Amino acid sequence: MDQIQAHARDCYPEECCGLMLGHRVETADQSQKTLLALYPMDNAWDQANGPIEEKTSCSPLTAARRYWIAPQDLFNAQKYARTQGWDIIGVYHSHPDHEAVPSECDRKWAWPQYSYVIVAVNRGVPHDLRSWILDDQQQFRSEPVAVSAVAPTVETDI
Repeated sequence: MDQIQAHARDCYPEECCGLMLGHRVETADQSQKTLLALYPMDNAWDQANGPIEEKTSCSPLTAARRYWIAPQDLFNAQKYARTQGWDIIGVYHSHPDHEAVPSECDRKWAWPQYSYVIVAVNRGVPHDLRSWILDDQQQFRSEPVAVSAVAPTVETDI
């Protein structure tokens, strides 16, 4: 949690983003994820916002505060996770000067198997961190988080 909040603080006033790597265990009635490492990413939104913004129904204000993980970066993270025997179990990002609640754009781009951690950053200070998951109706619901150890951060070029 501290590492995600530090990344959010360092990127403020822009959104930070990164991937959560670990293991996912699916049972008939629940999914349990164990975070083993964070994979911080560059926010590629500025380079990609023209074509992506046209494909989304995000308002211009919302679109100005978005994150985008470049496909090659996602591929590299996936490749690294596989070398460790891990999966990508989720995505984290920040909401500068906004609450840690998913936006409509977050919902539209979300994948149901991932957890989505959002950290609120108020004037450069992280103050709330929540995890969300899509339900069967494609709506976000709060997801409980249990912290038991410090996860390493994978060194990337951010």
